[in-house]
Amino acid sequence: QVQLVESGGGLVQPGGSLRLSCAASGSDFVIYDMGWYRQAPGNQRELVASITRGGTTNYSYSVKGRFTISRDNAKNTVYLQMNSLQPEDTAVYYCNVRQVRGTYWGQGTQVTVSS
Repeated sequence: QVQLVESGGGLVQPGGSLRLSCAASGSDFVIYDMGWYRQAPGNQRELVASITRGGTTNYSYSVKGRFTISRDNAKNTVYLQMNSLQPEDTAVYYCNVRQVRGTYWGQGTQVTVSS
């Protein structure tokens, strides 16, 4: 089983930046895809960004050009650099990793964008 520990969430003003981190541990199996999802109150969980082990990225239209996903395979860690944050980005952000054995979720970290 894979354990995911997220960090980096918090309160930021519109136009500000945050960097989320998610470290995976507890398994020797190779991690394939990694991604970030978010869920705002009353909404379903949505994909924010994903990245393959080879570095191919995918972004939702709403964050493209503002957010950057990256990963460090040696550290089994995925990052989400969030710039030009807006109130509509407010949500709980969850990291996700996929192994041959299964898919795993982080505990979630709150991102609040407010003036």
